[in-house]
Amino acid sequence: MAQLFRAKTIITLAKVYQLRYTFAMSYYETIYEYAADNYGLITSAKAKGFDVPNVELVKLSHRGRLIRVCHGVYRIVHYVPTPLDKYAEAVAIIGENAYIFGESVLAMHELAFVNPAVIFVATTKRTRKNLPRHIKAIYVKGKDHVTYYEGIPSQCIISAILACRGSIMTDRLENAVDEAGKQGLITQEEREYVKEALRNERQGPK
Repeated sequence: MAQLFRAKTIITLAKVYQLRYTFAMSYYETIYEYAADNYGLITSAKAKGFDVPNVELVKLSHRGRLIRVCHGVYRIVHYVPTPLDKYAEAVAIIGENAYIFGESVLAMHELAFVNPAVIFVATTKRTRKNLPRHIKAIYVKGKDHVTYYEGIPSQCIISAILACRGSIMTDRLENAVDEAGKQGLITQEEREYVKEALRNERQGPK
């Protein structure tokens, strides 16, 4: 009788563990489907939208399926890195409504020979997060011209170039305009508009 009881207990526990494993795999598959198209990243906020509890992210991290990037941001382990990962990661760390800003937009596209030591990320909400040293949050008021480059929210090229006036030499910004045109990032009309604005900057007030 005791042996039968133990056998039933073992079977019951096996079913419980199998059920838990099934749920864990289901959660991971949901996360993976999204993260694979988002530079391997998943945030706790985004996971919540998929009905994946934050505790499951922690469990998957402990099991080696996810890597914790920072508080509330994870990356799937099986992911092929790209040169743009750091920009997508910076936006995810800052959070909602964040986007790549200024010099970092130019760096993303290898324009104006810039390579800032930090990644500038604009946000319409003030943040009190303890950010990594390589990320700098820029609080902006009002609307900006935001678009997506390779799936990463970013200040548009035109606004980014104009925002860099005074911090980057005009000659380099003009070269950035030409190169952006060659890459198809801006139209001919936009190219002429920015060039005119830069010429006016060079001439100074009349």
